[in-house]
Amino acid sequence: MKLFNSMSMKKEEFEPIEPGKVRMYACGPTVYNYIHVGNARPIIMFDVLRRYFEYRGYEVTFVQNFTDVDDKIIRRANEEGISSAEVAEKYIAEYFRDAHGLGVREATVHPKATENIPEIVALVQTLIDKGYAYEAQGDVYFRTLRFEDYGKLSHQPIEDLKSGARIEVGDIKENPLDFALWKAAKPGEPAWDSPWGKGRPGWHIECSAMSLRYLGKTIDIHCGGSDLAFPHHENEIAQSEAANGCQFVRYWLHNGFINIDNKKMSKSLGNFFTVREAADAYGYETIRMFMLMSHYRSPLNYSGEILMQAAAALERIKTARENLVFLSENGREGALSGEESAFADSLVKYREAFNAAMDDDFNTADAVSVIFELVREVNAATAAAKDPSRALAAACLTMLDELTDVLGIPYADEGGDDELAARVEKLIADRQAARKAKNWAEADRIRDELTGMGIVLSDTPQGVKWKKA
Repeated sequence: MKLFNSMSMKKEEFEPIEPGKVRMYACGPTVYNYIHVGNARPIIMFDVLRRYFEYRGYEVTFVQNFTDVDDKIIRRANEEGISSAEVAEKYIAEYFRDAHGLGVREATVHPKATENIPEIVALVQTLIDKGYAYEAQGDVYFRTLRFEDYGKLSHQPIEDLKSGARIEVGDIKENPLDFALWKAAKPGEPAWDSPWGKGRPGWHIECSAMSLRYLGKTIDIHCGGSDLAFPHHENEIAQSEAANGCQFVRYWLHNGFINIDNKKMSKSLGNFFTVREAADAYGYETIRMFMLMSHYRSPLNYSGEILMQAAAALERIKTARENLVFLSENGREGALSGEESAFADSLVKYREAFNAAMDDDFNTADAVSVIFELVREVNAATAAAKDPSRALAAACLTMLDELTDVLGIPYADEGGDDELAARVEKLIADRQAARKAKNWAEADRIRDELTGMGIVLSDTPQGVKWKKA
């Protein structure tokens, strides 16, 4: 497998620190609002990367944090007249509702900044002891110029960074590039005890402390949106490597932006749609499919037209699967015919092509194309067979489910469908009995009842098929 490493700006062969195991860290949301569609892209894409590693036999430890103390959270708390902790808990719950809707598996650990204050304080103290940080009026800052490799991830020379920095009036920092590790308490804000007085952690130090706690000093993969590369990830590298004296991350992965009118979707620009809003219009599963149909590093334009295309593509896969499920239950019993056997044996080529796409910097766009090719060939093979066997349908269904499960689509049927299926099957049997008795009025009445339930019927040589409209 090759991954595009943002540090080297090239594809590199993936070699884990420990054979058979992968340690991944993904920057999670600052929980003061609903996540928007731009936020959803790294959540979905790196869920797929994790799934693919597991599919290939790796044991994955995946950590995704929550920033649950921050200026934005404090502002939202003041606006809503509740505590910062209540704001954070509210939007963590809303995050999980959307993440589950998007088919995203929960991380191995979802640490919160407020649950890791002792680890954060200890890491800040280590940086002070090593001369990389200093206290000023209850704040603690990182000495950016002391870290020689600063700028290596964002590929910006330190001179350019210095020229772009500005010293504000009343600034207590030694250098305008220095960033906060610990912020002194202000009236009405949440605060914790520390050697430098009451205060709260800066944004960047949280991730370094949580990554260190749950994954160790050096990890395999750190991922997130391109907008986090600088300054967030750059600062993570500086403080982690300064404190621990070793490489922080082997492979840095960053996804491209989602754009509206060629501008990055973001809360600050006000040009965003929440995942909840998009899901109400198009469905969570469609949003996931929309993301999968482009390479994770490519810019992605959001529009209703493109989401409708994603919905249609998803429906093609679902229809093919429904046909295979039906044939696996109603097709010809017995062994594969010679022609069927040859086709079933050829199915392995789709796994090979799928894996080749995913091994090439987990190219989900090409992987989806492989699935559509499989769907096309399966549809043709089952249609060409005069009496397709259950064994052929089962072989095709197994391959289709294997590959789509890696991408997390289509979703499994939700609970409650067993009762619906039993009712539909009984009505179909009653309709067949009415037709056999030439009771056409009753047969039409039952069909109208099924139509009213949103059920579409189609007659096949193997019997009556049905699906939800």
